[in-house]
Amino acid sequence: MSGDETPRTIVVYVDADACPVKDETYRVAGRYGLHVCVVANSFMALPREPWIERVVVSDGFDAADDWIAARARPGAIVVTSDVPLASRCVKAGAEVLAPTGKPFSESGIGMALATRNLMQDLREAGAITGGPKPFSARDRSAFLGALDRTVMRLKRGGFG
Repeated sequence: MSGDETPRTIVVYVDADACPVKDETYRVAGRYGLHVCVVANSFMALPREPWIERVVVSDGFDAADDWIAARARPGAIVVTSDVPLASRCVKAGAEVLAPTGKPFSESGIGMALATRNLMQDLREAGAITGGPKPFSARDRSAFLGALDRTVMRLKRGGFG
């Protein structure tokens, strides 16, 4: 397979290089019988399951993002903390979840991009030196619930 499933099939695309919820994604996808594409710039060890596909892209700037965005569509679920990638995927009709379980939506993506750009500008100016808060067990639990709800909503909408 190549991540290009039929239009009514749910496929989960994982922006994998820094994703802390890969195992949780596999657990939910396995329960529902979904195909998962784990996209990274380098080889990554994965469980040996026929429904988990490793996609290694070039190490070019945004190569993984471009690969995922090219396949984003209604019925696809994208797991990423990359706000510009989330924006591209939301615009293509995909469901997009951050590893914290926070969904990216059409109505909120503009604000998320503006906040990201402001924070980047402040970091570059030296005004902010810390990064995001550490990933927590609560974040992991929120992600599991959000992914489960997203799959159920897509299935009710005729995807499978």
